Amino acid sequence: MSNGTPLGDFLRARREALKPHDVGLPEHGRRRVPGLRREEVALLAGVSSDYYIRLEQGRENSPSPQVLDAVARALKLDAEATAHLHRLCLTASQRPRDWGETDVSQQLLELMDGWEHTPAFVVGPAVDIMAANSLAIALHNGFEKFDNLARMVFIDPAGREFFQEWARAAHSCVAEIRAAYGHAPESARIAEVVAELSAQSEEFAEIWHMHEVKGKSQEGKHLKHPQVGDLHIKFTAFTVNGAPHQQLVVYQAEPASPTAAAFETLRAIAAQPKHAQAAVPAAGFTVTEQ
Repeated sequence: MSNGTPLGDFLRARREALKPHDVGLPEHGRRRVPGLRREEVALLAGVSSDYYIRLEQGRENSPSPQVLDAVARALKLDAEATAHLHRLCLTASQRPRDWGETDVSQQLLELMDGWEHTPAFVVGPAVDIMAANSLAIALHNGFEKFDNLARMVFIDPAGREFFQEWARAAHSCVAEIRAAYGHAPESARIAEVVAELSAQSEEFAEIWHMHEVKGKSQEGKHLKHPQVGDLHIKFTAFTVNGAPHQQLVVYQAEPASPTAAAFETLRAIAAQPKHAQAAVPAAGFTVTEQ
């Protein structure tokens, strides 16, 4: 994924994303490198230039939490990015051991199955679709495969029409994978997805190297379905107890809204087996039946 260290790559990307005026420093003349200089970050963090250079080059393996917090403040990192910075400094023995791909629990499948009016699906660390109810499948039936959100955004031709705020969706997908990578840098599946999408999409590769970090949250989306048109939804993501690498994503429509009516149309589509079967992606994906 890189010739450097995960910590060094992250620090370098975040340093290069800042301008001197972003941190209150004067800017004199032309700069040979983008963003801040290493010496400037060291000054802002209150550490020696030599120490910060060793940190960015991967030659300082055990920085203290206080130093990491100082560097985070110097780089204007938010809470999620700061937590990611700390995770990158953990040793393999300090990382959680439950970040591998496991099956979605039967209880969760049954719960999703009962949501007849609500699209719901489960994603893994590399934003693979691990399970979905029939309404979620109908919602995404314009895609070649409903298998991986990042592939759907960057590679599938339907992505740019479906995601009306495409750039936002693109950055969000990559930032979610980056956040998961901080928990499990050794993940073979994350490495596989990043390598595949980097080879097929210059836009993915460019955003990946920005090292933006953001997990799923609560916000709205504007989607456009090929059969029911514009959809304005709210979504919430929940971490699954017992499987912290899994996230349950639930889409909701405002009551009595055009989107709610569109969901009812999609529900009728979902009841037709030919549509559901056409949307089922590769092996390993679980569909809940209504």
